[in-house]
Amino acid sequence: GFTNTSWQCRGRGRYKEANRAFLFVLSGFGEGSPCKMKLKDEDDSTAVYHDANFGPTFGGAGEDIYVNGCNVFINMGHAYERCPVEQLNGLLHNNYSKYPIEEMEVFAVSDSYGPKLQKKLCSYPATKVPAVDLFTNEINEAINEKWTTLHKLEKEVLSQEVLFEIEEHFVESFASGDRNDVITLDVSGTMMVTKRTTLQCIDGSVLAQQFDDTKWTEQGSNNMRVKEWSSAEVCNWVKNIEGIQEDVSNLFESNGINGSELLALSESGLEKMGVVRVGTTCLLLKEIKLLEQKSQDVSTLIEHSPYCFGKILDYLRMKHLHSVELIKEPSLPSISEAQVERFEKVVKYYFPGETSKLMLGDASSMLEDVSVEDAVLASIRRLNDRLLVAPKIEISQFVHVELI
Repeated sequence: GFTNTSWQCRGRGRYKEANRAFLFVLSGFGEGSPCKMKLKDEDDSTAVYHDANFGPTFGGAGEDIYVNGCNVFINMGHAYERCPVEQLNGLLHNNYSKYPIEEMEVFAVSDSYGPKLQKKLCSYPATKVPAVDLFTNEINEAINEKWTTLHKLEKEVLSQEVLFEIEEHFVESFASGDRNDVITLDVSGTMMVTKRTTLQCIDGSVLAQQFDDTKWTEQGSNNMRVKEWSSAEVCNWVKNIEGIQEDVSNLFESNGINGSELLALSESGLEKMGVVRVGTTCLLLKEIKLLEQKSQDVSTLIEHSPYCFGKILDYLRMKHLHSVELIKEPSLPSISEAQVERFEKVVKYYFPGETSKLMLGDASSMLEDVSVEDAVLASIRRLNDRLLVAPKIEISQFVHVELI
């Protein structure tokens, strides 16, 4: 969930307003795309609940979601909109679905930008408007007030122009570039998508060498990009299917079916086009299915722990964003104690020698940080399995909970 109200708790827990708060589901539960559940009433005084004995809590009586101990309890559809994942909604108060937490991440939302953009945003000097004194006091005051207001508005417009440039720079950093630079990785059965430029952002690493232009062969270069086919290419494909008569390809031509439409065709679609023979329909559907399988993206196999490689990939993404001055220098990955040894091995494999220090830093400090987290977890269990995280969440605004 997201809340625009900073976490604070002094004494007893209390509800807070958060007019821009929302809940979200990124994946899982059979949901194919991310979904967002807004706060029903922006003036709701019980949008979030701050209590040192609980983790993040959204919603008033009959909370939509709250964290207690090592579990998250979900009962959406009360203070926040109902979720498309029906099993996460509750018809009654206190009718919660309980899920063990695999990993929790807490983020603070920052208004700062990269050093160059931040400098540009603050580059406009505070110029003093000369006072007008040519008329009566009343007229002079009115004119000077107007000039001051106009000067403030001009500065605001200039500031908005810079913000627009920053936004444009941010969007271009994600949306621009060669689409063939986007690759799919099969990390021991877990699919991950990233850019080659991200994997190459640390010079001298095995990843930078593996995905270098001199060694890299474009994923799917030998595959058919069916979605990009023109209607003429679709027509030629139909003509080359054994057992399909020529008049069928003419139906595809007259309907102007392109590659994307071809893959979306169903039995009813073929019937509306004019394909009447049952055998022809079955043969076309079979060939379309085979074509779709052949045209799917190829993935590069990474035979390492998805947890460890995922941490590496997240860090490289942050490093890349830092390199284009969108964020500050990222902190080193935080690793659970059970995975530290394995993580070090994976890092040293991909980042041999001195380059491994860029990601591992001082290994002893990483272990020390983890032991502190374990101590906190031990405290949680001693406190009736309640989460005591006030120091950690005091500045948090954005919480992502991953369920087992």
